[in-house]
Amino acid sequence: MTRKQRRTLIRILVSFALLIVLYVVQDSIWLPFGIPFVAVSRISEEGKAAFSLVRWVPFLAVYLLIGWDVLWRAVRNIKNGQVFDENFLMSVATIGAFGCGEYQEGVAVMLFYQIGELFQSVAVGRSRRSIAALMDIRPDYANVEREGALVQTDPEEVAVGETIVVRPGERIPLDGVVLRGTSALDTAALTGESLPREVEEGQEVVSGCVNLSGVLYVQVTRPFEESTVSKILDLVENSAAKKARTEHFITRFARYYTPAVVFAALALAVLPPVCKLADGMLGLGLLPPLVSGEWLMWVRRALVFLVVSCPCALVISIPLSFFGGIGGASRQGILVKGGNYLEALAKVGVVVFDKTGTLTRGVFAVSSVCPEQGDERELLELAALAEGFSTHPISQSIRRACPSLPDSGRVSKAEEIPGHGIRAVIDGRQVLAGNEKLMKMGGIPVPDREYPEGTIIYLAVDGKYTGYILVADQVKPSAPQALDALRRAGVRKCVMLTGDSAPVGEAVGRTLGLDEVYAGLLPGDKVSLVEKLLTEKQPGEQLVYVGDGINDAPVLSRADVGVAMGALGSDAAIEAADIVLMDDDLTRLPVAVAIARKTLRIVRENIVFALGVKFFVLLLSAVGLANMWMAVFADVGVSVIAILNANRMLSAGRKRNF
Repeated sequence: MTRKQRRTLIRILVSFALLIVLYVVQDSIWLPFGIPFVAVSRISEEGKAAFSLVRWVPFLAVYLLIGWDVLWRAVRNIKNGQVFDENFLMSVATIGAFGCGEYQEGVAVMLFYQIGELFQSVAVGRSRRSIAALMDIRPDYANVEREGALVQTDPEEVAVGETIVVRPGERIPLDGVVLRGTSALDTAALTGESLPREVEEGQEVVSGCVNLSGVLYVQVTRPFEESTVSKILDLVENSAAKKARTEHFITRFARYYTPAVVFAALALAVLPPVCKLADGMLGLGLLPPLVSGEWLMWVRRALVFLVVSCPCALVISIPLSFFGGIGGASRQGILVKGGNYLEALAKVGVVVFDKTGTLTRGVFAVSSVCPEQGDERELLELAALAEGFSTHPISQSIRRACPSLPDSGRVSKAEEIPGHGIRAVIDGRQVLAGNEKLMKMGGIPVPDREYPEGTIIYLAVDGKYTGYILVADQVKPSAPQALDALRRAGVRKCVMLTGDSAPVGEAVGRTLGLDEVYAGLLPGDKVSLVEKLLTEKQPGEQLVYVGDGINDAPVLSRADVGVAMGALGSDAAIEAADIVLMDDDLTRLPVAVAIARKTLRIVRENIVFALGVKFFVLLLSAVGLANMWMAVFADVGVSVIAILNANRMLSAGRKRNF
C-alpha cells in the first residue's frame, strides 16, 4: 500500500469512527465548542429545526475530512471544462443531502465512495505491480572489460563490440554472443518457461535472462535501446494505450451517460413539483398521487438518482479486466500489445500457420538411414565424412546424426559440386553424396521406387549405388497438441502456408490433420492467400496468422491478429506482430485464446451486472422506493464487486488451463 493509500485509509477510519459517535449522540443538542447543553431521547421537529445549525457543524467537519479531495477534484475539473464526472456527481449528491438536512446520509455516501475509491486504487496498484514484478527485467548495470579492468557501468553506455562479464546470479544486461564460458540461464521472465537453458561458447544470449551458474564473457551485438529487454519493456508500457472496442465503448458511454443522468436528476427534482403546482393552480386534478408531495421529497429522489448513476463500476473494472488479461498472458510468456488484440483473439475462427519454424522445428534432421546393402552406421559414417567440409544445413544435420564423428583424416580429397552434392575420396574409395542429379552425372542408376517426403541424399561408392539418407524438417512435438486444443476451443479452420515444395507441405499437413495446405509460396503469395481467406471467414470471426516473424512480416500485418513464434531476440517479430510468443512453444497459442476469452467473459459480466443493478435502482429511486443506502450499494457496492471480478484475471497466468 502506498503512502497516499495509507493516508486515505487513516482518513476513512477516523471519519467512520466519528460518524459512529455522531450517530450514537444524534439526539443530543450541542452548543459551539462541543459543550453538551441538553440531551433528550426525543425532540420535536421544531426543536431539531431550531438547532439544525448546531447539528450541522460536526457532520460538516466529518464530511470535509473524508471528502475534501473529491470536492477539490470536482472544482478543478469544472475549471478545466470536465464537468460531468464521478467527482461532480458525488459532490452534488452529498451537498444536496446536506441541503435537505440528511447530514448523516451525506457523510455516509462520501465515506463509502472513498472506501470504493481506495479499494479500486489498491486493485489497480496490485495489477500494475503484478506486471511490473513479472517484467522487472531491466538490468541495473553491466560489467565491461576495459583496458584489462572490469568496470561497472550503465548498460546504455556500453558500445557494440565490447565484452561484458556476467557473473552467477546477475541479469544479462545486453544482447550478445558468448565468447567464453558455459552456464544455465533462467529465461522465465521472457518466456514463462521454468526450465533453465544451457548456453556455451558461440551461442547467442539475450538481455533479461538471469545467469544461474558459470561466468560468461559476452560480446555485445546490439546497443541497449535495440536490445530484447528494451523492446519488451517498451511493448508492455505501451500496451495500455491500445484500447479494445469495449473499452472505447465504455469511454464513449460514460461521456454521454453522465451528463444525461445529471439532467435527468435535475428534471426529476424540478418537473414533478412544477407540474403539481401548475395542476393545483389550474384546479384540474389530473396528476396521479405519484407526483404529489413536497418539493424536498423530489430533491431527495434526485440525489439518490445521482448517487446511483455514477459510472465508476464500468469505467474502472473494464480497463482493469483487460489490464489483468495482458498481465496474465505475460506470465505465460505471451506479450499482447493492447486490449484490442486480446479482444480480437477471443473471436478467432481461422488460424493460418507458417510451416518452417512454426509447425516444424525449422532445423533439418536425419529421419532415416536406408542402406541398399550392409550397415546403417557405415552408410551414415561415409555420408558424415563426405559432408564434413560443407557448411550447408543438410550437411550439418548429417554430421549431427552420426553417433561419434569419424576421423576426418580418412578423407584424402573432397569437392563440393554446387546444386548437386559432394564428391570425395574416403579410405581410397570414391564416394558420391548428393541429389539425383549427382547420381546421373556419375552415371549411377538410382532404383525407381517411391521415396518418403523430404530431402533425399543418395550415396554411391566406387560407382555403385549404396543407399540413401532422408533429411527432413521435423514437426514440433507441441504442434499436434496445440492444434487439438485450438479445435476444442472452437477454431473452425486450420490452414498452413509454406514456401516449401508441395509434397513436403502436404506430408506435414497430413501428419497434423490440417484443413488446407498451400505450398510453393513466395511472401507475396502468402499475403494474397490471407486476403482471400479474410473474405471467406464467417461474420464475427477473426483470422489469426502465426509465423516466425522474420520473413512473414507482411502477412502478420495483414491478418486480423498477427502472432509471432520464436520471437526471442527477433526484431521483426516484435515490430510486425500484435501478439508475441516469447519461445517456440506453440501450445501457448490456445492458452492465449483462453486468456482472451476469459477476459472478454469477465468484461461482459461486469457490464451486464453493473448496468442491470444501476438501471433497476435508478427506476426505484425515480418512484421513491430507493433510499440513499440503496444508492450507496448501487454505486460503491457494484463497483467493489465488479473490481473483484476483474481481479480474477490477475491470477490467470498462474495456470495453463482455463
